[in-house]
Amino acid sequence: MTDLYTPTERTTPLRDRKKMRYDRESAHAILDEAFDCAVGFVVGGEPRVLPNLHVRIGDTLYLHGSTGGRTGLTARGEGVPLCVSVTLLDGIVYARSQFNHSANYRSVVVHGTARLVTDESEKAEVLTAMADKVGAGRSADSRPGDKRELAQTSVLALPLVEVSVRVRSGGVIDEPEDMDLPYWAGILPLRTVAGPPVTEPGVSQAPPAYLPGGPSSWATPVVLEGRHVRLEPLAPSHAADLFTSLDDADVWRHMPNARPAGPEGVAAVITTLLDGQWRGHRSAWAQIDPATGQAIGITTYHDIDADLKAVAIGHTMLGRKWWRTGVNTEAKLLLLERAFDVLGAERVFWYTDILNERSQQAIARLGASRDGVLRRHRPRPDGTWRDTVIFAMTADEWPAAAQRLRDRLAAGVREA
Repeated sequence: MTDLYTPTERTTPLRDRKKMRYDRESAHAILDEAFDCAVGFVVGGEPRVLPNLHVRIGDTLYLHGSTGGRTGLTARGEGVPLCVSVTLLDGIVYARSQFNHSANYRSVVVHGTARLVTDESEKAEVLTAMADKVGAGRSADSRPGDKRELAQTSVLALPLVEVSVRVRSGGVIDEPEDMDLPYWAGILPLRTVAGPPVTEPGVSQAPPAYLPGGPSSWATPVVLEGRHVRLEPLAPSHAADLFTSLDDADVWRHMPNARPAGPEGVAAVITTLLDGQWRGHRSAWAQIDPATGQAIGITTYHDIDADLKAVAIGHTMLGRKWWRTGVNTEAKLLLLERAFDVLGAERVFWYTDILNERSQQAIARLGASRDGVLRRHRPRPDGTWRDTVIFAMTADEWPAAAQRLRDRLAAGVREA
């Protein structure tokens, strides 16, 4: 196998040849990045173009379809001639003249005759690869097709032989006489970004970390084990337990959310927290009683700044039954250990309502210093504006604070 595809009459352009490439590396990268393609074929002498899903394995492009579809039916004989196009749009180019407006893009065009995949092992390999393309590990985290579903699914194999790559990148190309025109010129970058997952009603699992565009390690909660409490990634399945554990006016008194009237209200809070987690600025945990497995509270990282290595600990709620038991102290120790010792944080900070004296005392006992007050920082659920007290702990202060917290837990000292 050579590193270049051999140009043919169908893959040689009539103009702008400087944009053309024929190397496998570029073609494979574009095909692998794109989730969808356009498949062109002829039916009864008329052209048809259909959107399709694809996956590349080696130097073969596989297309997903239905056994009752046009391409699947046609390919049952000697195969079906196809033209497949994939385009990734990277930006719009605004020139001073409309004639020179353009786009930055990367595209692949493949010509050839696709064959119907009939070998069961090859078909299974392709469908597994397609599942993993939308999320590495998805094939093991979902049910594979049964005999009926597989019988309804067609897979076409198109050899990557006649392949061309066209790329446009860079800035504006204007005519010399247009350079002094009083019009803005430049690039509007474009990119495809995955939004936060929307969990289907009735699904108890949290969105998996392997979904495309998922959060960084700073915003990816992991299980943290302690003697008094276990922190596990927050999920919709915790809503019922949390409603029972947190159904107390004092627990919600200084929270940014109103006290929920039922489990569905707690589920809405969880959805909001998981949305922030997916966007990369929050990481949410359920606090679990190790003895019973009951969810007894919530705690999070928020205002995550991985570049500055800073993170806040907050949105913490714990059922009244577990106050003064060591749970809060150990939970904060687990979160601080992860922040400083695992993620390499330089600064951990806390926000709390200036009226919440109990929270301020608890944060101070952790070894954090009061850094100041943000006046009229955010609205309370009742519509009034709160002043927010800021506490912080630095990486230099962490070793001494860690030892004090561990000593307190070992001595059985409870929170006030």
